[in-house]
Amino acid sequence: MQLRYSFRLYPDTAQAAALARAFGCARVVFVRREVALSERNRPSEEEHRALL
Repeated sequence: MQLRYSFRLYPDTAQAAALARAFGCARVVFVRREVALSERNRPSEEEHRALL
């Protein structure tokens, strides 16, 4: 038997600020990681010239 629960949170002002700060930090880390991965996979200038 599988059960599923649905619930909603109503944080107070301090909790909402803490959640916003935590998700903001997570977003910054995610974006920086995506940029680093895209730069790592992009060919360098010398490699680019060699392909032409």
